[in-house]
Amino acid sequence: MSQRVIFGKTGLSVSPVCFGTWQLSPRFWGDQSKTDILAAMRKALDLEINFFDTADAYGDGYAETVLGEFMAGVRRNSIILATKVFNHFNPDASRYPDLSSAHIVERCEASLKRLRTDYIDLYLLHFFDPLAPLADVAETMERLRQQGKIRHYGVSNHTLEQFRASRVFGAFNAAQPSYSLLDLRIETDFLPYCLAENVGVMIYSPMHKGLLTGKYKGHETFTDFRKGHPDFQDERFRKITAAVQGLKPMADKYGLSLYQLILAATLMHPAIQSAVTGIKTPDQIAEAAGAMGKEIERSDYFAIRSALAIDGVTKVKDAAGKTK
Repeated sequence: MSQRVIFGKTGLSVSPVCFGTWQLSPRFWGDQSKTDILAAMRKALDLEINFFDTADAYGDGYAETVLGEFMAGVRRNSIILATKVFNHFNPDASRYPDLSSAHIVERCEASLKRLRTDYIDLYLLHFFDPLAPLADVAETMERLRQQGKIRHYGVSNHTLEQFRASRVFGAFNAAQPSYSLLDLRIETDFLPYCLAENVGVMIYSPMHKGLLTGKYKGHETFTDFRKGHPDFQDERFRKITAAVQGLKPMADKYGLSLYQLILAATLMHPAIQSAVTGIKTPDQIAEAAGAMGKEIERSDYFAIRSALAIDGVTKVKDAAGKTK
């Protein structure tokens, strides 16, 4: 895998690893060091990572502001920038869905200002708004594109049918679904559709909120939002971490860390061009970058999937339909 891939019909040339900024949402991840994250962003560029993902919802604009601070010090054309729109933010910090045309335009202008840029390379609908007429949403996105404020547009967190319906009305040529080797649900329909339609796919949570990084042993406790997540609790947490640690000999075979092995395997899916990884420090982005350009043998790829089939959902069936 090269250091650049073509992102579907958009034609954007992006790195297979995308620098994610969800961690700049204090209510999910607690306070993070802005100094460390800015240093990590600079490190990313040094390592040929040019794809950066954010959203106005991350820290109610904070993540965009931090990314804008970074972008002010680099050449704009060295960055492929993705951000998202969905929420209407109230003064009391509450929010509600709003993909009305006027609101999309308003939020786009606010994002441009925070990001200190004249244009957004990839503008995504963060979620599906059931009250927003699809034709109106598409017309608004297309108008922003024609005005030069965005270059391409797409969706995040949409079902296949929501995505297909949106594409009837506009050139939604990018998608950002959740996917990891512990959660393969979109392999049944969403990813095959994107592959057939040459949609640019940037998955998020490829390391399953950190669970696949290899840094956990099964006895840890959490103070952030993961303290209530079932995958991080009790016996299930211990089973998953044991399965990940069990892949250490294979990682050693390739000269990779567990994180790099699993990320490289995740990027092997032909429908996936890039994986959004949550980064907090320069060391973390350096480790993620080490997965780019690495190929895992087909037999080892499926062995990884089988090892992580905690619920049996990732096991492969042979030609006779028997589960291996």
